[in-house]
Amino acid sequence: MTFIPNPLIIPVGMVVGVLLAMPFGPVNLLGIQRAVERGFFGGMAAGLGIMLGDGLIALGAALGVNAMSGAIREYRTAIQIVGGLALLGAGIKLYLTEPTVVTETHAAKATLRDYIWDIPQTFLLTITNPGALLGLVAIFGGVSSFVEVESYVDALTMVAAIMGGSFCYWFIVSQRISQYRHRFDTVQLGKINRIAGLILIGFGGVLIGEMVIKRLRLW
Repeated sequence: MTFIPNPLIIPVGMVVGVLLAMPFGPVNLLGIQRAVERGFFGGMAAGLGIMLGDGLIALGAALGVNAMSGAIREYRTAIQIVGGLALLGAGIKLYLTEPTVVTETHAAKATLRDYIWDIPQTFLLTITNPGALLGLVAIFGGVSSFVEVESYVDALTMVAAIMGGSFCYWFIVSQRISQYRHRFDTVQLGKINRIAGLILIGFGGVLIGEMVIKRLRLW
């Protein structure tokens, strides 16, 4: 057994991590909203939760893509219902919450610990999002066929690289947003919150609605 990973795994994994962190889905959009509302540490807290969720999924895929895919298919109904309810809850809360812009002075004094509870929230939303689960498993399977992942060391290196790419993305994005967020007032932030909330509600409704339709067809 070799303890030296394939060197190509690190840059490829970093790229995958950045792609996964981009705001194509509802949870990633929530991370962007946190950065706009709460500044650098708010965005980083949400990003860390997403990064840990992606890392956990990647680890499961690394230990067995086929087994992971089978488990997702077997428990997809439960995962989809929990994920849908979580997105609905987060979306409704975000839509109804009065917008508040953390001032530059408070943002400068804030630490990651002030927003620590955002980490488990975005982590839960990530690991219960069927799209993220299936997407990451599919990406991991494709990458594994492109870059040789032959040992546990290679697999763990891939997971670490994916998490590293995600971390770098959220660090840069949170930093950049924190520099320009002062241009938003409560009215503009309220619009952002409502739009983001409606998107989360929409995704959650689609997940639950799909399961309901399937059940009705079975009856």
